[in-house]
Amino acid sequence: MAPSVRDGRVGNLPAEANAFVGRQTELAALSGLLRDCRLVTLTGPAGVGKSRLALRAAHAERGLFPAGVWLVELSELKNPDLLTNAVAQATRLVEQTLRPLLEAVCEHLAGGPVLLVLDTCEHVLDECARVVQELLANVPELHVLATSRQPLGVAGEHLMAVAPLPLGERDDAVALFAARAAAAVPSFELTDDNRAGVAAVCARLDGIPLALELAAVRLRGFPLHRLLEGLDSRFDLLVSPARPLLVRHQTLRTAIGWSHELCTPLERLLWARLSVFAGGWDVEAAEFVCHGGPVDAEEIMALLASLTDKSIVTREGEGAAVRYRMLDTVRSFGAEWLAALGEEGTVRRRHRDYYRWTARQGEAEWLGPGQRVWAERLTAEHANLRVALEECLASEDPESGLELAGSLWYFWFACGFAEEGRGYLERALCRASGTGPEYSLAVWAHRLVTVVPEDLEAAESVSAAYVWLAQERGLPVPALPLTGASLAVRGESARSALLYGPGSQGPGGGGGAEFYQLLALALQAYVMAGQGAFERCATVAEKLRADCAKRGELWMRAWGDFFVALSEIGLARPDEALHSVCEALSAKWRVHDRLGVAAVCDLLVVTQAARGDPVLAARLLGVGGRLWHTAGLPRLGAPEETVFRREYGRLLRAALGDAVFTQLVEEGHSLDEEAALRLALGEDPSDAKA
Repeated sequence: MAPSVRDGRVGNLPAEANAFVGRQTELAALSGLLRDCRLVTLTGPAGVGKSRLALRAAHAERGLFPAGVWLVELSELKNPDLLTNAVAQATRLVEQTLRPLLEAVCEHLAGGPVLLVLDTCEHVLDECARVVQELLANVPELHVLATSRQPLGVAGEHLMAVAPLPLGERDDAVALFAARAAAAVPSFELTDDNRAGVAAVCARLDGIPLALELAAVRLRGFPLHRLLEGLDSRFDLLVSPARPLLVRHQTLRTAIGWSHELCTPLERLLWARLSVFAGGWDVEAAEFVCHGGPVDAEEIMALLASLTDKSIVTREGEGAAVRYRMLDTVRSFGAEWLAALGEEGTVRRRHRDYYRWTARQGEAEWLGPGQRVWAERLTAEHANLRVALEECLASEDPESGLELAGSLWYFWFACGFAEEGRGYLERALCRASGTGPEYSLAVWAHRLVTVVPEDLEAAESVSAAYVWLAQERGLPVPALPLTGASLAVRGESARSALLYGPGSQGPGGGGGAEFYQLLALALQAYVMAGQGAFERCATVAEKLRADCAKRGELWMRAWGDFFVALSEIGLARPDEALHSVCEALSAKWRVHDRLGVAAVCDLLVVTQAARGDPVLAARLLGVGGRLWHTAGLPRLGAPEETVFRREYGRLLRAALGDAVFTQLVEEGHSLDEEAALRLALGEDPSDAKA
């Protein structure tokens, strides 16, 4: 997904699901704090509205941060070691770098006033403190707005305690309850006759927003006076003026508990089982993970609909993209219930097995017509994949961790999560013995996501690891040109031809074997282009395109388009090159390969310059600079050192003059990703969706 852009401002803030009610005093105070303080932490008990207040303030103060406002949701993060990865992913930094990731994040966020919103920090508090301290020290114009039940404890932190809503009949608690009640029951109106009853409900719930929202939904089945009676019967035993914080905690738990009591037994059981998911889930995942005993798989869709009606579960998206999720507090209640039922281990293993199966299916189908769907599906399931990986790595069977981390090689390598993949693969390899096909797959996957073309030794190790993997799987051993390609990118074209060796069709079979067969053709084209053998390069690239077309594959097909276009440029046919380079750009975007998008954009600079459009070429040079910066691995090395950027930057500057050239490059660099893509494809950048 591209960063959202509204009024020229970049970020990833989601649209607010419903109207924000009240908190005007807090919003005014936050407005001043975000101007004057670099770290502001909203503290308070669960359900008090910290996250919603932070989101509203971030929306309201976007104008202060032209370099971006980025939300990092941490509630689904189980492993604190992945916090920096979460920040990188939220801010659209593709993890294709071998330098320390936090260093890359600091560089990525530099360059202007920027706001980072870290939501739900309490369960990764120590790592949050460390990362925030490092970011603030190295990014001078960065501001951080955090939400947490506890302070981060970082020097310079300004704390703002978020209290429950005021309880008077004309105050925010009543207004919030009335707004949510009207959404649940359209006929509901706040009147002089029912205002006192609403205020009494709000008082019973201590003005805690989440409790108010859960209670408001109950009006679908209860009149107001019955709702108040039900609350009275449950709260009499809990109120203790001497312990106000405990009361608030008990209040929320009791509100959730009452929602639990109003569910049917099957709904309660499904609620408990759904708590193993992180982030969200689709119907297929729920059916596999949560069926069993009294819950039939065929009943789960109807039960999900019922839990959605009761506001226990929220539904997002339409059609095939429908997903469900639970608020963190509601999920925690379900997890406690699951443990009490004695089912936690069973359901967690079922969750693990479902995502192992998902990863294997994705590997088998990656080089096919469903590639874009798999890229989107696995990106959506990223949090659940992490949970499954942690479950595998904690199990007594080391092979399961090897299998899952290795099977996801295409996700780590092609979808921009190489740094995270390296970490999981290293952990899995440390636990296992050096034998077996799962170990070979993990070794190969680790070397694949670690390789940088300038590193000759690493390139050779990838080839060696794949030979080992092919032998383990009983496949023909291929001769692969990674060594030759590595030399070519370093400018040693003549030597690359000697080391390239004979061509190979590669092994048959699915998954990594087919990938390597296509990779061999792509690297052969790469080496030939480096030698200036453009006719031969085009022939190999056309074969690559044809082989990919048979499979309906996009990711590697785009590299075929890239090398066909590069060959046309080399043969002085830039008009013919334009179609292929645009096809490559569009395909790389559709499968979320931002590093590939950046590489293709560089070729588009050359294409448009050769076609006689230096103005567009200069703007695209700026676009490419931003894309490489976002990718974290500049042009498979350093962007200023590439032939494309160095030579065409010099030529375009000479053609346009320093002032015009600099202005056009800055214009391109200022565009967000979606607007930049539209510019590159010859469309109006202003049509990019907000």
